[in-house]
Amino acid sequence: MSDAQSYPTDRAALRAALAGLDQTPGVPKPDPILTVDRIERQFGGLQAVNVEHLEVQRGAITALIGPNGAGKTTFFNLITGFDRPSNGKRLLGGGDARWTFDGKALNRTGASQVARSGMVRTFQLTKALSRMTVLENMLIGANDQPGENLFVGLIGPLWAKRERENIARADELLARFKLDAKRDDMAGDLSGGQKKLLEMARALMSNPAMIMLDEPMAGVNPALTQSLLDHIQALRDEGTTVLFVEHDMHMVRHISDWVVVMAQGTIIAEGEPERVMASEAVVDAYLGAHHDRDLGDDDVLTTGVIRAIATEVEEETR
Repeated sequence: MSDAQSYPTDRAALRAALAGLDQTPGVPKPDPILTVDRIERQFGGLQAVNVEHLEVQRGAITALIGPNGAGKTTFFNLITGFDRPSNGKRLLGGGDARWTFDGKALNRTGASQVARSGMVRTFQLTKALSRMTVLENMLIGANDQPGENLFVGLIGPLWAKRERENIARADELLARFKLDAKRDDMAGDLSGGQKKLLEMARALMSNPAMIMLDEPMAGVNPALTQSLLDHIQALRDEGTTVLFVEHDMHMVRHISDWVVVMAQGTIIAEGEPERVMASEAVVDAYLGAHHDRDLGDDDVLTTGVIRAIATEVEEETR
């Protein structure tokens, strides 16, 4: 049986396993690839992230949603080593932050080591190196390049074979993302949507076990939206775990196996897309169930969500 034929059955089994879980924040997953405990981040008096426990299911597409300012990107930055938790240096047993990926502790690991462990990410604002070609951008994403060693780099035969393998891998991915015609163009000459595709393709150069996408549809031409959706679903088809931040609720419902909702830095709900969207906590967060009361400190979430919804409506009507 081909992969294409077996995939629906595999996804059905995954969905069935997830459907049997409690729809509560921090619920244990059947086979978590990422587990996060007690991670906090403050900026002055603002509590940006305060996640007590979260597990991400291996092989699933998990959406992380919430209003602007909910802490989603900050959470991404923390677990990928681009930022440090406020409680990261407490003594053991004192509430110190901890997160593990595929059984390996990453809470004291830098961004480059996190990527080498098999967990890579993209950014809301693309990080393509504009003055390098598309191919050169791709090669940067490859792991274990012996030619980067100062002494090995002086002896061509020691790194030439690996270089050819990396170029072959890059050409394969560029063809898959329909960027092969741009192979020798400067990355800065690509459109916004093409840069998103390049960043996703570059992230796959290291054959990661998990990819984290921060608003993959932001700024993308509608003509490329379906292509990006297909690529994300294909990653799951191939066994890659996907965790993504997105404001497009249609996309979230369409491709997600599981949805996690953040508000004011905390996880307020998680579950299957259809069920979590209808949960009272999420409806309250997104629609402001207490909008008829005077706004107080506890109602900042409602105003934030209203701004997010207004922004989404404005973007969709352009």
